[in-house]
Amino acid sequence: MAQEGFTVLFLGDSLTEGLGLETDQAFPNLIDERLKTEGYNNISIINAGISGSTSASALERMQWYVRSRPDLVILSLGANDGLRGLDVDNMKINLAETIEFAQSNGIKVALTGMLTPPNMGEEYTTSFAQVFPDLATEYNLDFMPFLLQDVAGIPELNQADGIHPNIEGSRIVADHVYNFLLPLIP
Repeated sequence: MAQEGFTVLFLGDSLTEGLGLETDQAFPNLIDERLKTEGYNNISIINAGISGSTSASALERMQWYVRSRPDLVILSLGANDGLRGLDVDNMKINLAETIEFAQSNGIKVALTGMLTPPNMGEEYTTSFAQVFPDLATEYNLDFMPFLLQDVAGIPELNQADGIHPNIEGSRIVADHVYNFLLPLIP
């Protein structure tokens, strides 16, 4: 276990924020609770999820949160870009600028991937999904291929909108992200 304080920043959108859930049910907050239960009392979690955020806001938000001196940022943006059919190349540039800024400030970056519904067409869906592993390779990032693994598309794990996890879904996301995060904590 880490001896000094270590801060993890979850930079994301409504999935990170926990839209439709109580604050303590958002997956970063569930991870924080589990870390404390398992004796990681020196790990601080910042839930920087904002509903509706796209990759366009990522750099500005990272510039704001750098003052919190995070040691690690879990970058989980892009879902709203995909849902709105925004330009994939712009999304990649936005995320790359954010990664570069964080790394230039000594902040380790880990990336979570996202998929977009098939209604955007095969070409868009494929190019969208490829942005995340490409960035992970280019910047040598720890990478979780799909944030909503085992939750997306399963009605009983999502709220009525079919997009945002309910508490059961949030617990599954938290478990997956916890397992991804644990090796990244010193």
